[in-house]
Amino acid sequence: MGKEVTLVVDDEKEIRDLIGIYLSNDGYTVIKAANGLEALNVLKNDNVDLIILDIMMPIMDGLEACMKIREDKNMPIIMLSAKSEDMDKIMGLTTGADDYVSKPFNPLELLARVKSQLRRYKSLNLVEEKDESVVVVDDLYINTNTHEIKIGDKDVRLTPREFDILLFIAKNRGIVFSVKRIYEAVWKEEFMESDNTIMVHIRKIREKIEENPRKPRFIKTVWGVGYKIEN
Repeated sequence: MGKEVTLVVDDEKEIRDLIGIYLSNDGYTVIKAANGLEALNVLKNDNVDLIILDIMMPIMDGLEACMKIREDKNMPIIMLSAKSEDMDKIMGLTTGADDYVSKPFNPLELLARVKSQLRRYKSLNLVEEKDESVVVVDDLYINTNTHEIKIGDKDVRLTPREFDILLFIAKNRGIVFSVKRIYEAVWKEEFMESDNTIMVHIRKIREKIEENPRKPRFIKTVWGVGYKIEN
């Protein structure tokens, strides 16, 4: 028995088998279905942690299956489609999918998406259980009790000041904070206009949490205003 259980739903056996090989090799238990109706029957009898769901299928397509699954289940759903038009993506996401991958796809990229969605799903449940002791932004995890920070499975070491700055911005996702506001919130003292302390700390934080600090995924610069972490 593997770790999490994944349900792969696609009318093409070759694609089901290909995805199944990559998931199984990474330790996942794999269940397969050829259409949406088969998938619904699987969900009646098996506990599934994540679903990879093709859109274009006979008998019951992925969009209809996704809507029915979402009536009473909230596990991550990654949609697959041979079509890459924006409207197909929008339809997939509005019916309740969490992510979308266009065919042809790189199996390793799909595997990475599976891991990311499962981490996020588990962490969101953890946040509900532990109140506000864990802050989650995509695959960035901040534990306010233990001062632990992770990017996926990787531990990140920040200084106490760096931790406080990151936590302040992450707790207030979507809000743009000026350098002055960040400084006064973290240092609890009046900000001096010539002080570049925050900019230096932000640069150091980015070097530790970003794959490419020049193109940050987490802490965004709003030119002339300040910094934010997006929702």
